[in-house]
Amino acid sequence: MDESKELERRLSEMLTEGEMEESGDANKRERQLIPPKYEVRIQTERDPIVEETLMYRNMAREVDDRYDRYLERSAEKKNEAEPERKDH
Repeated sequence: MDESKELERRLSEMLTEGEMEESGDANKRERQLIPPKYEVRIQTERDPIVEETLMYRNMAREVDDRYDRYLERSAEKKNEAEPERKDH
């Protein structure tokens, strides 16, 4: 058996050993035993980090420039994406 599959199987056994918390709902207990295979990601129009950083900048001054670099990268990405949107 593939090493990663073996590790996944052992982890699954460790997580499912012992008593589960009684929820009273059999379907809910079954869903808790099934590991998620997919991850859902939602792309937003606005970056919440940028929005929050701008809000905090109205209240205080930053000590270092780490958020400046992040804001610059975010602005560059936004500028790169805008021409694509206009063409569609």
